Amino acid sequence: MEVMQISLDDYLMFVDRALDGMIGIVEELGEGQANTAAEHAGANSPYAILFHCIGVCHYWIGTLIGGRHTERDRLAEFHATGSIAYLRTATDNLKRQLRLDLCDIDGERPLDVAPHASYTPLPGHTRWTQGAVLMHTYEELAQHHGQMELTRDVLMERGR
Repeated sequence: MEVMQISLDDYLMFVDRALDGMIGIVEELGEGQANTAAEHAGANSPYAILFHCIGVCHYWIGTLIGGRHTERDRLAEFHATGSIAYLRTATDNLKRQLRLDLCDIDGERPLDVAPHASYTPLPGHTRWTQGAVLMHTYEELAQHHGQMELTRDVLMERGR
């Protein structure tokens, strides 16, 4: 099978677009609505969704590819609240850190350490490569960006 190549700059462009879109939604909503979940069972606030995505990137890219130790409480991420200024700084810092974490990327290289079983979206999948981690991380960002767009629309409609 022929391997498709994508440049790191192209990958990071799409990651940045997702992160920029999410922080833009939080800023558009303002602190009150950004920290409010829609009235649906299991819904998360836009703040919590972006906070979770930052944790996703630090763990999947920073720890599994970059070799950085990261502290993460995945369940707490979905209940996070705070200031937009904090989230903006965390997002900007993450974007800079990802460039350092990925300086030696090799998409076909197997991971040195398997993802934590409770984090893996593919139970039983054991052959994680750096490229698969990148795809999964972007998958998470894209789906959560869309979730935030819908949540923003619900919150803005409710606020009218």
